[in-house]
Amino acid sequence: MTVRYDQPTGAARAFNEVFRLLAEAGISIAGTVAIRVRGRKTGKRRPVVVNLLTVKGRDYLVSPRGNTQWARNARAAGAIEMGPRWHNSEVRITEVDDDAKPELLRHYLDRWFWEVKGHVGGLTPESSDADLRAAAPSIPVFELQR
Repeated sequence: MTVRYDQPTGAARAFNEVFRLLAEAGISIAGTVAIRVRGRKTGKRRPVVVNLLTVKGRDYLVSPRGNTQWARNARAAGAIEMGPRWHNSEVRITEVDDDAKPELLRHYLDRWFWEVKGHVGGLTPESSDADLRAAAPSIPVFELQR
């Protein structure tokens, strides 16, 4: 995996915090979902808001900013907690192979480019298949095993 991490600005963190609180209250905005990921060092559950991508009946989580803390923690734990605070469940995850990512990234960009532009390894909805393949190693994608 290529290591890339686009650190969010303070404004982006504040924006994400609002959407996380809404998602934890059960209010999804544009496909957001609250997840909690066990920390690699502390073991504490860390809350994050992400976009839930569904393709052909399967659910995926994409880390458009690259190898973020939540992606590293999820990879190490092999599972996440998902859902609102009062009704969450543990979900096992598996990381998607780089060869399978281009199709998923295309769907993700078609749906959420307006939100993640500038933080997806230079990709746009018009990116070529070759560009998607080249960027795939730097964008973690996890399939939910329900």
